[in-house]
Amino acid sequence: MKTVLITGTSSGYGRETALYFHSQGWNVIATMRTPRPDLLPESDRLRVVELDVTRPESITAAFEAEGPIDVLVNNAGVPSMGVFEGTPMARVREVFETNTFGVMAMTQAVLPQFRERGSGVVVNVTSSVVLGHMPLSAVYKASKMAIEGFTASLALELAPFGVQAKTVEPGACLTTNFAARATNGRALDALVPAPYAAFAKKTMDDVTSQDVFTKESDVAETVWRAVHDTTGQLRFPAGPDAVRLAQAK
Repeated sequence: MKTVLITGTSSGYGRETALYFHSQGWNVIATMRTPRPDLLPESDRLRVVELDVTRPESITAAFEAEGPIDVLVNNAGVPSMGVFEGTPMARVREVFETNTFGVMAMTQAVLPQFRERGSGVVVNVTSSVVLGHMPLSAVYKASKMAIEGFTASLALELAPFGVQAKTVEPGACLTTNFAARATNGRALDALVPAPYAAFAKKTMDDVTSQDVFTKESDVAETVWRAVHDTTGQLRFPAGPDAVRLAQAK
């Protein structure tokens, strides 16, 4: 029986992916910064583990406690929306700490066991913002584009050892709490200097009114497909809007 470790499983894509792998008979290590076992079903094949991807000691403790895994899904992420001119650099660093450096730290921690065993898959969840042009996402897109480039190069380094690295690119999911988290608990207006107000309002109206969007289940199923793909495909758009953007490129 195979084991997957998934970061950021308290809600959204991460929670749905944990449920999906569990339903397929896998052992699931569902990690959260603040463990909430009640968010997932009780099972001897599912363990909720505390893990903060921005803290090296937390990463080390989780891997030492849980032992070997077959798949790592780097899903934990910090959303960010706002006009770049109005985004504090402290917020920029916070986004990169989780979305970029946290993914790299988790990946570096798991690679020795994958390389020595000659098998393993790393799936990095990015975003469809890497596929198109979306305003108000400069910081978020930069953090995710970095992981796209990181994964593309990493996949080449790992191939001789039988280890794979891939990205899953979810579209816009209008049923998650992305927008609320994206402003770090502040009103979007606080991150939009007055000259940008009309532009920002139109952009947000367009995003929230789109009729084609991604469901959590689209992402979970795409992660599953990426893990099992043997064609060498590197990038997997998830959700009809992401697929449409990928086809338009």
